Amino acid sequence: MDKSEYRAVIKFLVLEDQSAKKVEERLTAVYGESSTIKRWVKEFQRGRESLEDDARSGRPSTSTSPENIDTVHKLVMVNRRITLHELEETTGLSYGSIHNIIHGKLHMSKVCARWVSRMLTDDMKLSRVTISGALLTRYNANPDDFHFRIVTSDETWVYHYDPESKQESMELKHPTSPKTKTSKATRSTKKVMMSIFWESKGVTHIDYLPHGTTINGEYYALLKQVHQSIKVKPRGKIRRGILLHQDNAPVHTSRVAMTAVPHPHYSPDLAPSDFHLFPRMKKLLRGQRFEDDDELAAAVEGWLGDQNVDFYRSGISDWQTRWNKCVELGGDYVEK
Repeated sequence: MDKSEYRAVIKFLVLEDQSAKKVEERLTAVYGESSTIKRWVKEFQRGRESLEDDARSGRPSTSTSPENIDTVHKLVMVNRRITLHELEETTGLSYGSIHNIIHGKLHMSKVCARWVSRMLTDDMKLSRVTISGALLTRYNANPDDFHFRIVTSDETWVYHYDPESKQESMELKHPTSPKTKTSKATRSTKKVMMSIFWESKGVTHIDYLPHGTTINGEYYALLKQVHQSIKVKPRGKIRRGILLHQDNAPVHTSRVAMTAVPHPHYSPDLAPSDFHLFPRMKKLLRGQRFEDDDELAAAVEGWLGDQNVDFYRSGISDWQTRWNKCVELGGDYVEK
């Protein structure tokens, strides 16, 4: 609400002979707490008519002079984590002046650092650019052939209970609605490691790691099962050659399970399962409770089966877009 409208409400309640306490209670219940309510109640009780702030007297403030702006900017560039209070103490300027310089003059704001899998070295960035460029060339040469032959795989933990994120649990409400509360939930310790192989037309094979065992090269002998699954697909995939893509986890580079399509190290942003399939699948699972592994697997496979061909094809198509962005960014991580 505009501050003039807010003050008009206070003025109206004062003219109704409401007490200062009653006015504060009513406005706080609807709009939340404000330190200015009492001051404006007193102003209107004294007979004030205007809703606007009084004009300031005296000489123009010199706190936002070019010299002060330059001083604050240099301090921020030396230490980007410096606080407004620290700038206040260092420069001798008021907190309000510092706030105005940072946000109003320099147009700066403090943000959290983005989490990445690893701080990439120059060699890693070069590898990402080289591999992305090669795959981009291969894809552009014959997109239909790439879509027909590619099979990508990855694994992930799926949990019997994974709580919703704070953003996912947000609800629409009226200004007068009571505040919603919820207790902090934690992810369950029961989980299953799922391996999935998929292509442009859908899921080729799903496997769940038995409890008490670990993924190793021999475990990926399930590639034989995948090979059998692909045999029942439209003719030509085996004859033309399967392009198998897996990330660079040690198990994937074992002698038993060699990848055919290269993948740069520490690059989940370039793995279709990580940037396309898993985030959407896990969003559906969050907030649900599953009694056992079978119920969880049924939910996973039910969701995968409900996705149409366009969903899977777009995951492969977006891959090509990410290769292109990776090259443009000089090997840095692709956010979206």
